[in-house]
Amino acid sequence: MKKHGGRGTERFSRDSRADRPPAKPRPNAGAKPAQRPGDRAPVTHGFRRPSAELAALYGFHAVREALRNPRRQCLDLFATAAAAEKLAQDIEARGIAVHLVDSEALTARLGAEAVHQGVLLEARPLPSLDVTEIQTRSGVVLALDQITDPHNVGAILRTAAAFAVDAVIVTERNAPEFSGVLAKAASGGLEHAPVVEIVNLARALDQLGAAGYLRVGLDSEGPASLEDTPLSAPVALVLGAEGRGLRRLTREKCDVLARLDMPGAIKSLNVSNACAVALALTRTKLAK
Repeated sequence: MKKHGGRGTERFSRDSRADRPPAKPRPNAGAKPAQRPGDRAPVTHGFRRPSAELAALYGFHAVREALRNPRRQCLDLFATAAAAEKLAQDIEARGIAVHLVDSEALTARLGAEAVHQGVLLEARPLPSLDVTEIQTRSGVVLALDQITDPHNVGAILRTAAAFAVDAVIVTERNAPEFSGVLAKAASGGLEHAPVVEIVNLARALDQLGAAGYLRVGLDSEGPASLEDTPLSAPVALVLGAEGRGLRRLTREKCDVLARLDMPGAIKSLNVSNACAVALALTRTKLAK
């Protein structure tokens, strides 16, 4: 026997409704229940939904440099009153509207670990360059072999901007998103260090070699120290991921391998610190 939908059941239900007195209309029928004290409706503050086409930049220096970068397409700025006051000149020069929010709203959007300093800029990702579009100024390029930690890559970009590196080459896969944590760690360097995203690092190193670059792979087992390695511009310093170092094919594409000799008790450095030391040594050697 069917429990629902039979003709007999349909007649019984209809007859039962006919025997009942008409229902009295309820006051405010269809109205939403009143909000009780303590209830809080979710507030979005107009934040956009995260996507691959949206870069969420936070932190004072990261946002300020993005506002000053004509290549960066800025969408919306969310800031506390105090942060907006500090950025007033850059906001006015950029002509961007500001959404005043409290610090808790930014924390809810970005997460408790984000040190946002009261400001969030929603923008479009910067366009990537091609290897053939690298403009030689300092004569130094960095190539990152699958370094995935956003803090390390951000620190490398900050150092690259400080040393006026011509470009930072990264792989499209096995690389962090150029937003959020990375941009904060770069402290504005993301806006000043040209980024080249490539599919195949070995092929990119071939292109650099054909363009006359000396390709120097930094390797703790290198046959000579970077200080004792002859360098000539243009030069590409190739950095490997922490722990794993340079991959085999990457090593084979380098013209020379060099190590960083540390005189102290600690013989190895974080990859971003190693990058800073290598750039300082390279700049000194190229200036001679």
